[in-house]
Amino acid sequence: MFSDFDRFAMQRALTLAARGLETTDPNPRVGCVIAQHGRVIAEGWHERAGEAHAEVAALRAAGSQAAGASVYVTLEPCSHQGRTPPCVAALTEARVARVVYATADPNPLVNGQGAQALRDAGIAVEAGLLAAEACELNPGFIKRMQQGLPFVRLKLAMSLDGRTALAGGASQWITGAAAREDAQHWRARSSAILTGVGTVLADDPRLTVRLPGESGAGEPRQPLRVVLDSQLRTPPAARLFGGGGEVLILTARASPEDARVAELSARGARVEWLPDAAGRLALPAVLGRLAELEVNEVLVEAGATLAGELIARSLADELLVYLAPKLLGPQARALVQLPQLTELALAPQFVLTELQQVGEDARLRLRPRATGAA
Repeated sequence: MFSDFDRFAMQRALTLAARGLETTDPNPRVGCVIAQHGRVIAEGWHERAGEAHAEVAALRAAGSQAAGASVYVTLEPCSHQGRTPPCVAALTEARVARVVYATADPNPLVNGQGAQALRDAGIAVEAGLLAAEACELNPGFIKRMQQGLPFVRLKLAMSLDGRTALAGGASQWITGAAAREDAQHWRARSSAILTGVGTVLADDPRLTVRLPGESGAGEPRQPLRVVLDSQLRTPPAARLFGGGGEVLILTARASPEDARVAELSARGARVEWLPDAAGRLALPAVLGRLAELEVNEVLVEAGATLAGELIARSLADELLVYLAPKLLGPQARALVQLPQLTELALAPQFVLTELQQVGEDARLRLRPRATGAA
């Protein structure tokens, strides 16, 4: 049975973990609180891959006071040597008395082994406190470890009547400045931003994070930018080659000897080949490859065709929809392209998990409704 103080301390650890939303990739976001006799004595959080884990940062702050203390951490302490030494060893050496963690680490190198190593060292271990909240901090890391796939978040912006652009293609700007800035934070927390070559040709986006200073000192971390381009039509002069960070172009039909590969490589792009399906890149293969590259969360910013395919094939884990209080009319472009439905019951259905006003617009977060759910 967890006490009120246990819940308070774990909630604080979750708040600390959230500080790493935009910086820890590809590692999980983790926070830690150390307490003695119902009083917090030290805190820590994982800031960046390769740097101290949350437990180690908190133990450093606690010093000798860690002996006999209770440790609250949002993820099971690691028991293996990675970029840094195992946290279990640090906790054991500090002679803490009790470790409470929110959720197990799904990494096969850790899952359950960290907790067992602590018990073997004589440390009391309890798990499951605020587990759901901890999982929400790391949906991509958990899915990649459990399924070998990243968490796919599909970003959309639309008018009240579900339109994304005028018939002629004009779409800047459907939403206001506050919504566009908010979207930058979702870019910043993502491992990769994915789009199709059609969007590159039509809009020439940069797909960069433009929030100077938001991820700590200096420029923000730039996610991997991924372009699905089965015919290798990406222009070498495209703006996405500027702004730092890496560009990955996934193609299916061009050969490595194609002159366009050399041109794109000269611009800093990495070109890779994947299987195609009916002339288009096979999306499961795309997502599997991104997981191999340690991509946890993918933010998809694409046109109606790719967005519709992700939804129709149940590959989108979450919709991030910005709703502008304006009407564009029936001639304007639709939000997504889906196969024609013959029955209303066949329509993809979603559960609204969050609704928030952002400036004059609304931001909705939705998850697919489980098959057969009411």
